[in-house]
Amino acid sequence: MKKIFWTLAIILAILIGLYPAAYFFMRDSDGLLATKTAELLADKLWRFAFYAHIFPGGLALLSGWPQFIPSWRTLKPHWHRNLGKIYILSVLISGLAGLYIGFYATGGLVSQTGFIALALVWLFTTLGAFLKIKKGLVAAHERWMIFSYAATFAAVTLRLWLPMLIAFFEGDFDAAYPIVAWLCWVPNMAVAWWLVRR
Repeated sequence: MKKIFWTLAIILAILIGLYPAAYFFMRDSDGLLATKTAELLADKLWRFAFYAHIFPGGLALLSGWPQFIPSWRTLKPHWHRNLGKIYILSVLISGLAGLYIGFYATGGLVSQTGFIALALVWLFTTLGAFLKIKKGLVAAHERWMIFSYAATFAAVTLRLWLPMLIAFFEGDFDAAYPIVAWLCWVPNMAVAWWLVRR
């Protein structure tokens, strides 16, 4: 069961990590952009922040999961360090951009606070992991990274929960989105806490 769980998590991380590439071919009437107002889509700063969020966010998903493979860390420590730098830089860019676009999230205050909180937690836990390894505290670094990647994985869980919520609310995206703004990451943090406690 453990192997099945991790294999499924890796497959989903890869698929969702590559998903932002689809935006090269999407129009404003496709994907998440279709839920935004014409005024917001015309805002160049928001548009820049949106792409600065999704592309490095996908890279964080792709570069994060190999870091949890023990043999990778032991046999390829230089690759672990270099990939870790890519991960941290990706989170920094995507997290700051996510913090900005969180203020414009569809669904009002509940959605906005959910995504802003996620961005802050993501940045905070990743910074914690970085500071711990700089001090040579490997075990603490690993614990912080579990929380950091749990926040990164919100990109996956959002896409799992959202269709179910939309179906539950009979196609009402505006009703589903405020819930998924919290549901996509809070349970992830609970799972991370459970893993760390183990």
